[in-house]
Amino acid sequence: MTMDATETRIGEWRAAILRGRAVDETDADELESHLRDQIADLEKSGLTGDEAFLVAVRRLGEVDRVTAEYAREHSDRLWKQLAMPHADDEPRRPLLVMLGFAVLAAVLVQAARLLATGEGVTAPWFVRDLSLFVLPVLAAYFAVVRRMPWRRFLPLIVIVALLAIAVNLFPFQADPDGVEMFGAGPGAATGVLVMIHLPVLLWFVVGAAYLGGEVATSARRMDFIRFTGEWAIYYALIALGGAVLIALTAAILAPIAPGAIDDLFNWVVPTGAAGAVIVAAWLVEAKKSIVENLAPVLTAIFTPLFAAMLLVAAAVYAVSGIGRGFDRDLLTVFDVLLLVVLGLVVYGLSARSTGTKTGLMDVVRLVAVVAAVALDALVFASMLARVAELGFTANRAAALGLNVILLVNLLVTAWLIVRLLAGRAQPSALERWQTSYLPVFAGWVCLVVLVLPPAFAFA
Repeated sequence: MTMDATETRIGEWRAAILRGRAVDETDADELESHLRDQIADLEKSGLTGDEAFLVAVRRLGEVDRVTAEYAREHSDRLWKQLAMPHADDEPRRPLLVMLGFAVLAAVLVQAARLLATGEGVTAPWFVRDLSLFVLPVLAAYFAVVRRMPWRRFLPLIVIVALLAIAVNLFPFQADPDGVEMFGAGPGAATGVLVMIHLPVLLWFVVGAAYLGGEVATSARRMDFIRFTGEWAIYYALIALGGAVLIALTAAILAPIAPGAIDDLFNWVVPTGAAGAVIVAAWLVEAKKSIVENLAPVLTAIFTPLFAAMLLVAAAVYAVSGIGRGFDRDLLTVFDVLLLVVLGLVVYGLSARSTGTKTGLMDVVRLVAVVAAVALDALVFASMLARVAELGFTANRAAALGLNVILLVNLLVTAWLIVRLLAGRAQPSALERWQTSYLPVFAGWVCLVVLVLPPAFAFA
């Protein structure tokens, strides 16, 4: 095992023990020091890097039963089987704490809805501020279950408070040609941009709380990326189940109490959507093995499908051109598509075993990324032409910046995958690139929320 591989394993080990609640950073530093000493001594005695790491971790013991077995079927994760207890032996999950925070999120959303007299959930300020009622609660939940020190959690509180004050003091204009905000009438383009990007910015705050403030290392950032993918899967499943339940309930009420259907949607939908954010986060930790086994299957299914679709789309648009009808709606579709492709690549990396050799899936990922780069280049060229013709708007500035960021990320990702297939790079290089790029995304989203509105006079 190379020095780079050893450092990667040690980073994974440290991230695993910090995910629990019994070990703080000081303890982790001391344990890591012991681990490194053990590895060095064992290597001097003639053991290989792999053997030294496995024996050293085993000698450290169970580390106060910090976390569950990570995966049983992958040999590269053997150290986790040796060092960590079985799931059945884990301490009981903080179910009551989770339920308390889920209720708090639901109550905050309903209180805000009731304050939006007359307009309810369609009030522009309610739609814009919705994430402020839920995601800070999720961050607080993680701060509690991670026993996050106040010195690390207090800056997150300040960030959320400043964001809440800023977006609510911004004098957004009522643009008659603006975007319809969920039936609430036309709103300013910058107001819609804030509505879309504020939840993303707050999600980075959630990530900092999820990691207990330990955001500097690549392994910990990859934990956040992995959590995001798993949370999305659980939330989608909860949402689908809730939608079926509400539809059936509405069908039952229609003949006997049709007037109650509006109340059903006003009370149940916002409450359930808010509470499910916390429940899904709890499920990621409580049922981790389910999604960990599901993730490789999902990436294996959808990566080839998206690769084929991107190839077709790039070829069609290269031949026929994007056309003059290209604007906000089509651009949004493209951006979402590129983000999904990037997400599949990154999530595939997070589900990949360290010792797995390159294969067909890496080739498929390369095809998907190259097709995404080609499509993004076409979109970028069309955007530049449109800006040259019609000038900058808030929407075009936000979209142009996002496309530049995505294009750079995808180009480097393609290059690293080529090197990986050629045997000149390790998967850890791809992982480090993606985790080091997270601050770029966070910085851009922050600019969109706080800088673009005043730059375009809140129109």
